[in-house]
Amino acid sequence: MAANEKTQAKTEQAKGKIKEAAGRTTGNDRLTAEGRIDQAKGDAREAKEKAKDTFDH
Repeated sequence: MAANEKTQAKTEQAKGKIKEAAGRTTGNDRLTAEGRIDQAKGDAREAKEKAKDTFDH
């Protein structure tokens, strides 16, 4: 997995977790949903990179 892409994926996942937690704490459903979306984007980016690694070898 490319280091830059891996870092971006982990950053998106972490950012999403923070947003989701903040949304739950404040009762902000929109922020909670945005956090889940960010986590899903990070998960998708990570899966894409893992698939690339699998087919490159």
